[in-house]
Amino acid sequence: MLRRSDIQIRDPFVVTVPEEGLYYLYGTTDRNAWSGPGTGFDVYRSRDLEQWEGPFPAFRPEAGFWATENFWAPEVHRRAGKYYMFASFKAPGRRRATQILAADGPLGPFRPLSDRPATPQDWECLDGTLYVDRQGDPWIVFCREWLQVTDGEMYALRLSADLAETAGEPIRLFAATEAPWVRSTVYEAAGRPDVRGYVTDGPFLFRTAEGELRMLWSSHGAEGYAMGIAKSVSGEIEGPWTQEELPFFRRDGGHGMLFEGLEGQLTLALHCPNRTPDERPVFFRVKTAGGTLALAED
Repeated sequence: MLRRSDIQIRDPFVVTVPEEGLYYLYGTTDRNAWSGPGTGFDVYRSRDLEQWEGPFPAFRPEAGFWATENFWAPEVHRRAGKYYMFASFKAPGRRRATQILAADGPLGPFRPLSDRPATPQDWECLDGTLYVDRQGDPWIVFCREWLQVTDGEMYALRLSADLAETAGEPIRLFAATEAPWVRSTVYEAAGRPDVRGYVTDGPFLFRTAEGELRMLWSSHGAEGYAMGIAKSVSGEIEGPWTQEELPFFRRDGGHGMLFEGLEGQLTLALHCPNRTPDERPVFFRVKTAGGTLALAED
């Protein structure tokens, strides 16, 4: 067994499986996710979010898979008896993109649903997430990367019922600088200290206790990597979207998501700190109140 503090992981995503009494933890698990060949994605499982079994190989690329590096931010969604993974990949000469994969169980193995990514082929995209609207129709919500557009953007795109195809054109939701708390960053990780821009990372959609639609997303703020909350004024994915003035999590952590614990507690997962190889999964009990998200007092 591993302790939570032993697990190096970025972009943590937790799936609760009540009938097994287990949590499954996914994320960016290559030891060096920034360069070199991608290995795949591992998954861990736990009964209490502190002691973990694993790692188990959830995804390993088969021969002919298009991507070779930057295997990032897998998240897994349970839908119609199957498990669907949304994950970001890249290869030399290919745009970064989100591919959708599927498996019969939470341990995998996950395999691509189609022979191409779900995000536009000419765009640099990452961090796709699943959103299901009030009519039960699925969407992919994803980031268009700031390395391509300078001011990173957030988009939504309809999916077919089986998630294998896209439908229609991407809908722009907002840009990074629409949030007052966002600051520019320098892309030193790729050896490009001359490139400045505004990051959009890690969207996750949720509804408040009042039924209002919100989005957790990450960027860089005054105190480093941070996570803010956006609001859909219409309550639908098309928006318009407004931004909270201050980040929800402001210092050296982010790429968060929400999940319901085995005892019904709403829990926030994120990674902190935001430096390799020290990133770890962190969990907080939270509540939705007053139209936004707040840390629980107990």
